[in-house]
Amino acid sequence: MRDSSNKSDIVELRPGIYQIRLGRPSSHCYLIKGKPKNVLIDTGMAATYPKLVTCLAELGLAPGDIHLIILTHEHFDHIGAAAYMFGKSVVAAHPLAANKIELQDEFVMMRKYLDLPAEHFHADIWIEGDAMIELGNYRLRVLHTPGHCSGCICLHEPDHGLLFTGDTLFAGGTLSGIFGSGSISDYVHSLKRLVGLHVEEFYPGHGPISTVPREDMRKAVTDARTLMEDCKVLFEAIDTKSSFMRFLTPVRKPKKPDAT
Repeated sequence: MRDSSNKSDIVELRPGIYQIRLGRPSSHCYLIKGKPKNVLIDTGMAATYPKLVTCLAELGLAPGDIHLIILTHEHFDHIGAAAYMFGKSVVAAHPLAANKIELQDEFVMMRKYLDLPAEHFHADIWIEGDAMIELGNYRLRVLHTPGHCSGCICLHEPDHGLLFTGDTLFAGGTLSGIFGSGSISDYVHSLKRLVGLHVEEFYPGHGPISTVPREDMRKAVTDARTLMEDCKVLFEAIDTKSSFMRFLTPVRKPKKPDAT
């Protein structure tokens, strides 16, 4: 099923599952009309909140009708609008993402890249890996998939073979960047874990969906391994010892107390 709205960027992917396209650089959002609760996966940027409200209205919902918001990770383009829905909807995130959101870790959240205002909120629920969220018509298994950053999760719907990947994986097997708390070795491990799942389609945080998920996942694992080997070669070529020692050298010597 691919029913697209002409008035806004809404695509019905499966019965009761909608992709909401908010426009770059914001992430996509995914709405699941559960029975009886409605779930929103990511909210997009703060700046695109008015468009999100408009899209929800086209689907017969107001922001207050969203019972649960699940954040796939802590980056600004996925979480910004959650600040405006906080208090109306329950917000959930992995503990490693929730901690950074609550403490407003700007280095990791990257809001300063676009000079966005720091709207403060926190996650009401910390969801660990392998938690199962029952929605009646669908169920979502939480998978901790660090790599892009430490707090990344994917959401797997095992009965229908659906996977919401956030920024962990894109169509075509395209990898995401590795930012702040991310790790290439964690990324390889996370992607290998996804390959073993029953997945018929996956829905990423940006770009088109994947209808050949196994092919895309295998390509991603290969590319991530290659990237890790390239990084090893790069570090071997760099004089890492002298570079590291500069970090251990104080920027300035502490002042000696005045002799009295």
